[in-house]
Amino acid sequence: QVQLVESGGGLVQAGGSLRLSCAASGRTFSSYAMGWFRQGPGKEREFVAAINRSGSRTEYADSVKGRFTISRDNAKNTVYLQMNSLKPDDTAVYYCAGRAISWDIVSTTGFSSWGQGTQVTVSS
Repeated sequence: QVQLVESGGGLVQAGGSLRLSCAASGRTFSSYAMGWFRQGPGKEREFVAAINRSGSRTEYADSVKGRFTISRDNAKNTVYLQMNSLKPDDTAVYYCAGRAISWDIVSTTGFSSWGQGTQVTVSS
């Protein structure tokens, strides 16, 4: 399994932007479908965005469509989450997740590798 480390969280005002990064260890990153999840205060963890192995396909939760963009750089073993037009409801711990998969498809479930999370706080 890959080891995942998130970075880029912080405090931002509503309407602002942040870019999260998730660095993966190992030489098999390109074999992993990747995703971002979040868990807000008092809430269950929820899906945010996902990307396939090659980076050609993405999927988003309805709540972030048009505002967030997931991307990856397989040469750098890194997946990103660009977050624009942030809202207080986006406040959460954001987790990066990976799933080894044979097909180049987007996956929103079945992730086996998880990072430790990075806090994003959006003030109103």
